[in-house]
Amino acid sequence: MAGKITTCLWFDTDGEEAAEFYCSLFPDSRILDVSRYGDAGPGPAGGAMTVSFELDGRPCVALNGGPDHTFNEAVSFQVACADQDEVDHFWDTLVANGGEEGPCGWLKDRFGLSWQIVPTALPQLLGDPDPERSQRAMKAMLSMHKIDIAALRRAADAG
Repeated sequence: MAGKITTCLWFDTDGEEAAEFYCSLFPDSRILDVSRYGDAGPGPAGGAMTVSFELDGRPCVALNGGPDHTFNEAVSFQVACADQDEVDHFWDTLVANGGEEGPCGWLKDRFGLSWQIVPTALPQLLGDPDPERSQRAMKAMLSMHKIDIAALRRAADAG
């Protein structure tokens, strides 16, 4: 027997808006179903209760469960980016739409969900077999908000 894992994200009231926004960012993403509150509540009648969606082909649910829970950095979406153009696209889009920059490639979107926008070059540089190159890349990364791949490489090679 194999279970299927679905990511469930708890929102106050804007789960449908969040799901639509997230689906607009990634290919192979779509809204599958919206269940709405009826007269019995607890949310407003007609408002979205749950939104089932696929994000980059992965199943997710947005639950409008009220203000009892908020996001924190303990849970985040990590986006592996092939190059600087991808880093720039995701970072700039999330920040420009009400997001907040954080350190080391982390940000919070306008809904409070944390994202890690990580170029695939980062773990390669941080895992370099030469510990001095690796530490120079780490030091550079720790000074960044959005990750700059060229600057990381320059720092790693500056020995």
